[in-house]
Amino acid sequence: MGNSSNPSGMSRRDWMRHTALLLALGAQTPLLNPTALAQTSRPNILLLMADQHRGDTLGIAGHPAAYTPNLDRIAREGAYFSHAYSTTPTCTPARAALLTGLQPWNHGLLGYSKVGLRYPVEMPQALRDAGYYTTGIGKMHWHPQRNLHGFHQTILDESGREATPEFRSDYRAWFKSAAPNLDPDATGIGFNSYRAGVYALPEELHPTRWTAGVAINFLESYNQPGPFFLKVSFARPHSPYDPPKRWMDHYNGAHIPAPAIGEWAAINATRDTPEDTLWCGDLGAETVRHSRQGYLATVSFVDEQIGRILAALEARGMLENTLILYTSDHGDMTGDHHLWRKGYPYEASARIPMLLRWPNALLDAPRGQIRTEPVEIRDILPTFLDAAGATVPQSLDGRSMLDLFRSGAPAWRQWIDLEHDVCYDKRNHWSAVTDGNWKYIYHAQDGAEQLFHLTRDPGELHNLAGKTRHQKTLKQWRARLIAHLEPRGEHWVKNGKLVPRPNAILHSPAYETAMKET
Repeated sequence: MGNSSNPSGMSRRDWMRHTALLLALGAQTPLLNPTALAQTSRPNILLLMADQHRGDTLGIAGHPAAYTPNLDRIAREGAYFSHAYSTTPTCTPARAALLTGLQPWNHGLLGYSKVGLRYPVEMPQALRDAGYYTTGIGKMHWHPQRNLHGFHQTILDESGREATPEFRSDYRAWFKSAAPNLDPDATGIGFNSYRAGVYALPEELHPTRWTAGVAINFLESYNQPGPFFLKVSFARPHSPYDPPKRWMDHYNGAHIPAPAIGEWAAINATRDTPEDTLWCGDLGAETVRHSRQGYLATVSFVDEQIGRILAALEARGMLENTLILYTSDHGDMTGDHHLWRKGYPYEASARIPMLLRWPNALLDAPRGQIRTEPVEIRDILPTFLDAAGATVPQSLDGRSMLDLFRSGAPAWRQWIDLEHDVCYDKRNHWSAVTDGNWKYIYHAQDGAEQLFHLTRDPGELHNLAGKTRHQKTLKQWRARLIAHLEPRGEHWVKNGKLVPRPNAILHSPAYETAMKET
């Protein structure tokens, strides 16, 4: 690997050129102040997130090949949540949960749709109201793209959504200035492709490195009197799986696990389309391994860039006064059960990383903990408000994860709800509940059920729903889903029984309110 895991920043010339461009774009980057900031009573808050990072692809999670030393460091110096989930595991509903601290019925997205224009409580605005200087860098995936939701500024990489002539992301604008004769899509892999390949351009032009570079610029130049809330949102490891060659080479010969193929999964083996954007299909062992190699290499590249950000925090003397949380919006099937992409109830899609590192002044708790309580994206906003010393609105569905480290806090939830409206095909439409040990799935098209004992069967290979000796457990978990869905009405539960939903129900009534113009 050489020095691939040693973080290094941009050159001074590149930094100046980058900052000048951001200023021209109206990003209002603060001027450089090389002196360390005075410690404040409230911690800075750093939200690091990636797109489509499956929960098992971390060294701390026990993956036999994943090289993620910087993410593992966050866990080692804080806590790793082994049962963290994305309730609605595609990009926009997950980001709606992150923005609002709400479950799907209450933020309105039951599947993939546009994030609402505004909500009563939104993370950037709530932290801004609490006295934080708020900045978002990278992928927000909001509508419209420049909707700030309370951020003082956003500096965007929305490369997969360059959809209108009216919008160009800040990364694409920077790329045009830095490399006017090159094509940012020269690698030639689509944004929902299973294929993997080495990034075709100089590594310094990669959006993953750009996102970290902008974050480092922010940290090096921060001179506001109060604390900051900084969201750094990488667009990878979401496809394209296009890491630099040195990271692809790192996984040559590595022990990359073959995909988990359930005894029930043969229905997914037939390829749904000849296009690279397929959602199901058995592509063969060699193709799947290459795809997984590119995915792991992309994860490691993100991890390396996070190491650069942590180094910048340390250089400014801010690390010990910053709450750091790392997560993702959802996972990536990468061939498990012959499935690709996301939007499924299975662990590779719905389970996500959740890592938390806290300052000593905020929390006196042992470090290196592994927490097994079920947590979810909705819990991040309450956690940040708690850390900021702000009131956590009772309207939020999430809870502060800091309570898990405090004696005398109310009991934590026993299980978490999951769901997704029709995605790719009408048979991928489901509701589920899990505590990280058991999972019950109700397939809405026809009422089929699955029950998995995740502790004994983490790959979800064996469906226990039809096994006589598991009927008591099946009824218990089915009853939990019934109790969760019954308040929604007879389209969901009728006469105390789950009702098949062959037609899509993409939005709850809350969505109409969230999309109203003011």
